[in-house]
Amino acid sequence: MPSETLLAFITYAFVTSVTPGPNNTMLLASGLNYGFVRSLPHVLGISIGFAVMVMGVGAGLSRLFEAYPSLYAVLRIVGGAYLVYLAWQTATAAPMGDASAHGRPFGFWKAAGFQWVNPKAWIMAIGAITAYLPAGGSMQAVVVLSLLFALVNAPSVTVWVTFGTTLRRWLTDLRYLRVFNVSMAIMLVLSLYPLLFE
Repeated sequence: MPSETLLAFITYAFVTSVTPGPNNTMLLASGLNYGFVRSLPHVLGISIGFAVMVMGVGAGLSRLFEAYPSLYAVLRIVGGAYLVYLAWQTATAAPMGDASAHGRPFGFWKAAGFQWVNPKAWIMAIGAITAYLPAGGSMQAVVVLSLLFALVNAPSVTVWVTFGTTLRRWLTDLRYLRVFNVSMAIMLVLSLYPLLFE
């Protein structure tokens, strides 16, 4: 891959990874409610799960959407419904110090699996392959792109966990924490708008 294309791809991976979306909203809330260390499996699940998705798209999975456009509509509905469920979980999350709390942060597999029903992740993966994979690119090139995306994605999304962890110092009052969690849940639901109604 020419250096100009590589730099453009890294920029694409960074911008799409660090900007607000369902993953980053959940990571912000996770950092606040569960702390940095307990949120790391969520980070790794996003980065590795997304890299596997990019490999799948590069291997030809995106052709399914071209052949059967209704699949994308189904994905948007299923992903939207799951995101509403996650918004409810976020809104009702109990703080880490609450002895009565039954909530747990997203684990690795749950975060990795979420990428497959996250419409924004599909858009990012298809964009990465169609824009940056050389014409007639081999599976080896797909794997390199996928791994590079994961390497850029992990520190980019970790910023959101760090910010959430930092907010814990100021949101010690449970009332303010509840307001924060409900606000994050609303943001998750609002993130559906461009994906479901484009």
